[in-house]
Amino acid sequence: MYPRTLKSILAAVLALCFTFSSNICSAQHSPEKEETGAFNPGELIMEHISDNHSFHFFDINGHAVAAPLPIIVYSPEKGLSTFMSSRFEHGHAAYNGYKLEHNKIVAVNDDGSVNEEAKVYDFSLTRNVVQMLLALLVLVWIMVGVANKYSKNGSVAAPSGMQNAVEVVITFIRDEVGKPNLGHHYKKYMPYLLTVFFFILINNIFGLVPGTANVTGNIAFTLILALISLVVFLLSSNGRFWGHIFWPPGVPFLVKLILIPVELAGVFIKPIALMIRLFANMVAGHIVITCFIMLIFIFGGMSAGAGWGFSPVSILFTVFIYFIEILVAFIQAFIFTNLTAVFIGQAMEGGHDPAVAEGHDDPVIA
Repeated sequence: MYPRTLKSILAAVLALCFTFSSNICSAQHSPEKEETGAFNPGELIMEHISDNHSFHFFDINGHAVAAPLPIIVYSPEKGLSTFMSSRFEHGHAAYNGYKLEHNKIVAVNDDGSVNEEAKVYDFSLTRNVVQMLLALLVLVWIMVGVANKYSKNGSVAAPSGMQNAVEVVITFIRDEVGKPNLGHHYKKYMPYLLTVFFFILINNIFGLVPGTANVTGNIAFTLILALISLVVFLLSSNGRFWGHIFWPPGVPFLVKLILIPVELAGVFIKPIALMIRLFANMVAGHIVITCFIMLIFIFGGMSAGAGWGFSPVSILFTVFIYFIEILVAFIQAFIFTNLTAVFIGQAMEGGHDPAVAEGHDDPVIA
């Protein structure tokens, strides 16, 4: 099928980046092309960036190489059911009274028709959830390893390996994000800022591997991150901040009537901006890569020669965008963390100290 063929090509493109080989053309043919009908770019794009119940990597002789994930569903009629997603055969088969339609599990009757009246509560581990848990494990593994090295060696031995790489990033976040935006309060918020940065970065990097999920390109994921930042933002606020919101000083009364709702709305617009910015940027990169690959099929639909002739151009642009996406993965993690620190600093209203921003650990007391 076209989605599986696309994933095969993406896997080959990633290999090309590291091994400079060009074996992607062998993945262009799909034995199921005649069964799928006309090529639908929009459907393929949505399938690529949406969540799924398995990790599909590539096809070998028409057989999918995939990692099925657990299906956990509950319905009042059937009770709790658990099985692997491979039972659905990529949506072509029903199992135990359930079927997968458009990545959604629905109850079916004995004749295979959808049972509209049955309620299904889906607790399955999708690839977004599994990959997010894997990213969390990687984050804990890295930080625990670095902490153990510091605990063992202290300042006696110079940092090495992963410890050296992580220390540079931590110092950068402290000096370029924490201190300038939070002043002498930066130490209080560094654990949260570092967790946000590394968690987003690891998920961004994982999402660049063909066959994996684009977790940061899921609006639900960025929504939760934004809500957590909003909670931290509100807990960091003080009376002076809210006083400026509900009674802006130094402006005429009539202007205040206009400014108060605008300022109050701005409190909730800030996390919305965080949510949309990360989501849109990570989805856009994946869509661009997918579109370059789809051009092979579009030109191939015109003529086989055009498809093969445009393949090298499409591959080169795809490799270029892949390298750009690696840079974007770091930039977007930094922007989300930096804006979070900016919003927290604004809520603290006056917590900034110029002396700390210049590099001093403690504020200068006159």
